[in-house]
Amino acid sequence: MTALRKILSIWSEDNLLRRVVKNSSYLFGSNALSSALIFVQGILAVHLIGVTSWGLIATIVTFAANINRLLSFRMSEVVVKHLGPALEEKKKPEAAALVKAAGLTEAVTSVAAFTILALLTPWASSVFAKDIQTAPWFIFYGLILLSNLVYETSAGVLQATHRFDHLARINLIQSIITASTISGLFLLNLWVGNALAPHLILDILLAYVLGKTYVGVSVVILAIRELNQALSAGWWRTPLSALPGKRATALFAVNTNLNGSVNLFFRDNIPLYMAALLSTTEVGYFKIAMTFILPITLILDPLIVPTYAEIARTVAASQWAAILRLLRRISILTSSVVAAIWGLWALTGWWLIPALYTAKARPAYPVLLILLVGYGFADVFQWNRSLLLSLGKSGYPVWVSTLTGVIELTLIYYLAPRYGYLMLAAILSAYFVVSIGLITLRGLREIRRRQFATDSQP
Repeated sequence: MTALRKILSIWSEDNLLRRVVKNSSYLFGSNALSSALIFVQGILAVHLIGVTSWGLIATIVTFAANINRLLSFRMSEVVVKHLGPALEEKKKPEAAALVKAAGLTEAVTSVAAFTILALLTPWASSVFAKDIQTAPWFIFYGLILLSNLVYETSAGVLQATHRFDHLARINLIQSIITASTISGLFLLNLWVGNALAPHLILDILLAYVLGKTYVGVSVVILAIRELNQALSAGWWRTPLSALPGKRATALFAVNTNLNGSVNLFFRDNIPLYMAALLSTTEVGYFKIAMTFILPITLILDPLIVPTYAEIARTVAASQWAAILRLLRRISILTSSVVAAIWGLWALTGWWLIPALYTAKARPAYPVLLILLVGYGFADVFQWNRSLLLSLGKSGYPVWVSTLTGVIELTLIYYLAPRYGYLMLAAILSAYFVVSIGLITLRGLREIRRRQFATDSQP
């Protein structure tokens, strides 16, 4: 009872934690249901096309997504950082110019990304899929780059205006669209036998394209509605010259792009490295393992944006003790989730994976245990980069991730072909632990330094 009273006391007194959890709850409910749907659709897809073809789909999806990320300036972070304060200070022309500049920049880069994807498709199909005949599939899935033309900017608007409920609803409906399409394919395949077999990979890609297109269109419509209410209709006519501090905003966008590019090469490209150095079968194992890690990320990812918003606000107010308290409590919460899920999969994964995905998928179990270490560590300290962004140290995560990432890729290139996919998974997990550990320590040291400087002032 004493422990319960202490928890209730903390909850009633800590407004920061309460706001973070409240805003996260919208996304949590949506993500919990989405996680279940993604889990089921993955099982059905593997039964339809097998582990190797499932790895091929993961390769195609990763290639298109990472081409986009390479050029993306992560406009959602730019919009969240600047739009919220501008709206609070009633600087409507500045807010309108910011969103307009972000949207135009993202639209141009999205078109450029699709063009580059189309040009690189023959090479990608040969290197990663090892079959030039798969080239049309790469281009077909790449259409999502056009249907999500200004997704990041629009999502940033909804985050900055605290419409997390809209984002939650959109994400859930996307999962329903994709899962229902794949489920329909599964049932139809049972009905007609193997008649669908030659087209199943393309059909599954279509399911993902439909879901992504729904998200891209819906988030824009809702963002425009929020902007019309906050800024009045016609806000898009505001000249770009109304945006002050263009250089600082551009520098922030470039830094977020650099960080995204670093993650792309050293984290998000892992399925492509597996496909190039090994085969799409190993990518299939990796994809299945990531499906079991998904509950962690879907439960905890909703905390990232609300935590970032509260960190940014408290840093601006120099509330150093409040920040440290918030980070400590968020980390306790996330670590308990990570530990529970790791234990669950460690105990059941050896039997559960082949039972769900067929016996050929059993090699995904050791991959899962290894990846849980790295991804679990990353989720426990998920606030590491948000903290440094709020402190104006956006360059530090880029440098740390780059230096550790170069070592990671070197080890992958020399060791993965010789020791296989388990070595590659171990190298990836080590990259998470080392890079995020260094970034976290740097942020905490900076907070304590500023706290000491504030306390020392007369």
